[in-house]
Amino acid sequence: MKIEDFKDILFEKEKNGIVTVTLNRPERKNALSPLTLLELWYAVDHAEKDKEIKVMILTGNQQANAFCSGGYFTQDMRKEIPEEFKSEIDLRDMASKKLCLKFWDFPKPVIAAVNGLAVGGGFTLPLICADLNYVSEKAWFGLYFVKRAVMPDFATTVLLPLLIGFQKAKELFYFGDKITAQEAEKLGLVNKVLPLADLLPYAREQALRLIPPKGPSLSIKLMKKTIHAYFREIIEKQLNLENKQWVKTIISNDFSESLKALKEKREPIFIGK
Repeated sequence: MKIEDFKDILFEKEKNGIVTVTLNRPERKNALSPLTLLELWYAVDHAEKDKEIKVMILTGNQQANAFCSGGYFTQDMRKEIPEEFKSEIDLRDMASKKLCLKFWDFPKPVIAAVNGLAVGGGFTLPLICADLNYVSEKAWFGLYFVKRAVMPDFATTVLLPLLIGFQKAKELFYFGDKITAQEAEKLGLVNKVLPLADLLPYAREQALRLIPPKGPSLSIKLMKKTIHAYFREIIEKQLNLENKQWVKTIISNDFSESLKALKEKREPIFIGK
């Protein structure tokens, strides 16, 4: 897939070595469809092969007032996918193993600039892909998988406990409560909270610190590779487990009830089956 073929994301390369990848579907608050995930895979692939690119910034279209509102699945979603790429999408890969491993193996630094709400996949995507996570003071987070009675994705079941500890991670998984940007910073989920107007300029400033002449990009690349090496097999195993458990949850009565409740704009009544 060529950069000019992207429909759900923007890929903007600069001469200074920064590429900015923007989730660009504001009409659905930048939610991630199977096509979005595929385009992100190709964005990483292009950035990896392009020797001029040193750092990636990942953000959301600001018109959406959101970074990402999670997954986007409809009965017609396959119609959006160009015919020649449909074979590359595995709808059983609910944990997004293909994209996660692509990001995990990506040798260049990734900076997430979270400019608004980040729920579901919008919460979990920066955990797997970003080396540095900067957020707007108006941003907020939510692990809403439990509200739909399904599994988390993007290897979050191993990454979140590593970041904030088992007890707090389980609390977030089990209840799915809203987290403010300031609370996320206290938990260690993000590096810095900034006013929205300062978010992208600060992310760019930090990116330039990672690029010659300010930053030794080879050293940083090898640091990332070494840090990630120990966890690579663990991440892959956990993604396989998440996919296995996804199958069990999406055929459950509770999942069906959650969708019905969402449509009827009421709280679901779960039965644990």
